[in-house]
Amino acid sequence: MEEQYYTEIKNLIENYEVNARVRMLQDNSEKLQMNWNIGRLLVKAQGGSKRAKYGDNLINKWGNRLFLIYGKSYGKELLRRCRLYYLYFPKSSTMSSISWSHIVELLSLKNENERTYYINQVILNHLSVKLMIDYLMLIRRI
Repeated sequence: MEEQYYTEIKNLIENYEVNARVRMLQDNSEKLQMNWNIGRLLVKAQGGSKRAKYGDNLINKWGNRLFLIYGKSYGKELLRRCRLYYLYFPKSSTMSSISWSHIVELLSLKNENERTYYINQVILNHLSVKLMIDYLMLIRRI
């Protein structure tokens, strides 16, 4: 009888953990989708990817407004990152295998082939953001 209660408790925990992981993946996917769409709208609002000067003014103006409403998480820096995200990945609105934190770090890479390589490394090796950063730093030293 005791073992039956243990099994029920274990099943409750397993169900919770599985559901928590699913929610986390859904949240990540929604965040990536939102940020990609923010980038898409910014690029459209500024008349395309070539209008950097106007884009900076727009990002500053809208970033300040959003900061006042939602706080620093939704300010100018997020808008800049979303714009780059869209420009670097214009055909792919989500990459649910990696997190927004991974993408933020990868935005510093100007070379598309290099970004693709590291995205593949993150996915294949299940690299955390910290491990990915360590890996980037190690490779750059060599």
